[in-house]
Amino acid sequence: MSGDRPTLPPVRLHSEAELARAALAAPLLARAARLARWAGPGTRVGAGGELVEEQLPAAAEALGLTADDDGAADASEAWRIAVDAGLVDVTDAEDEDGEGTAATGESLALLTSGSPQDVLTTWLDAFDAVFADATAPVLDDFADLIGDDGELDFDRLEWDPQAEADFLEGVLGNLYLLTVTEGGAGEGPVPLPALAASMIVPDDMGEPTDDILEQVSDAMMRLDDQFRLLEPIGLVEYRPVDEALMAEEGEEPEPPVDDEDVSRYGMVRLTPLGLYGVRARMLEAGVEAPAVGDLADKGADVLLDGIAYYPEAAARAETEQWLAGHELPAAVRELLAAARGSDERGPLRRLHCQQALALTGPEAEPALREVLDDAELGGLARVWLAERGAADVPAPPEAMVFWLAVDTIAAQLAVDGDLEELQGLVEGLVGQHSGFFDAAWRVDHPATADVLEAMGRLHPDKKVAKEARKAAFKARSRA
Repeated sequence: MSGDRPTLPPVRLHSEAELARAALAAPLLARAARLARWAGPGTRVGAGGELVEEQLPAAAEALGLTADDDGAADASEAWRIAVDAGLVDVTDAEDEDGEGTAATGESLALLTSGSPQDVLTTWLDAFDAVFADATAPVLDDFADLIGDDGELDFDRLEWDPQAEADFLEGVLGNLYLLTVTEGGAGEGPVPLPALAASMIVPDDMGEPTDDILEQVSDAMMRLDDQFRLLEPIGLVEYRPVDEALMAEEGEEPEPPVDDEDVSRYGMVRLTPLGLYGVRARMLEAGVEAPAVGDLADKGADVLLDGIAYYPEAAARAETEQWLAGHELPAAVRELLAAARGSDERGPLRRLHCQQALALTGPEAEPALREVLDDAELGGLARVWLAERGAADVPAPPEAMVFWLAVDTIAAQLAVDGDLEELQGLVEGLVGQHSGFFDAAWRVDHPATADVLEAMGRLHPDKKVAKEARKAAFKARSRA
């Protein structure tokens, strides 16, 4: 596994069964499925697979919609999704000016009798179709787009399909990141202006210029239209921009500049199904987007490396799933074996091994007693046994005490641990052991010099900090 930190924090997905139920309940997919059941030998379609105009009122009625323009538009949209998701199979007309026919597609049976994964695969096809619709150009005045030859002039559209797709992918990626990051939006909604600004405003810009604000406003209105399309497929929950904000018809609202109610400018959140869908697109694009549970069937070495930079809650959840699928004490022996090593990531593996062991019960004790004399593992084994009040635990040799101290600080430095917590750890170690640095620089650990240098930076007492730096120099000279 790569030694680099993952690009995205791990997501905690709902079970496939729960996600499949949410997919089936998505209004647009439900309508598409109803139209697929409605389709029959008399269903007539055009050259692009669309329902002919004369059949739209009947399709709207089948969906329980009014047979007006709105009902026809909703029926047309649902039919298009049914075709793109394989719920309907279209047979083209035999001649150019004729009409094709439609019949129930294979994917419809998967929605009713398939596995949850089958349902989700069909839903992803529907999501892809809606995504394509959301990035399609808006044809306000079709007549202006007809060239002298009577054909559609695509150059007049001023539409770059790849740029449009990249923009919406980026927005959904940012929304995903805000949702899965600890301290981010979590399950709460994100203001539309903030989401638009995340794509437009440069990171190093202080006060946005008028031009940037105008671009943010344009992006907000684009996203308002796009999220209205994405909500019926179950991807997001969306509160649209308040139309009262429009000063005049056709005018775009300026982004909020003070503490007024930002919810009037649109609020959006990914649903659990939306998290699944956006992650699926990321994985397809080659983005590393881990999910809790990915490592449950892997070896202990992959587990300890994989959770190295996970947030604490996600690391615990991943470890709990891993332990649930392995038998103790064999799992403990596997974890201990994987924790060994003098490489750069060794301290972090041992830290996560210790945290994993904290989740185990008495069955782990025999395996831990087996490593009491191990230079790398004896210290953490004693910690586990002492915390559970185990009897007959031999006192650790002084060399092991100092080795464990260096290893612990090295692990905290590797994860950029909380500064105050790290300072407290450093002060505690120095306070507990007189002559700490006289012994510490001799510790046979690859991170000794780096740890002592860090202790020199972290300790608030200048005299002690100086001793740490001297000890670091000695450790480097010794090496």
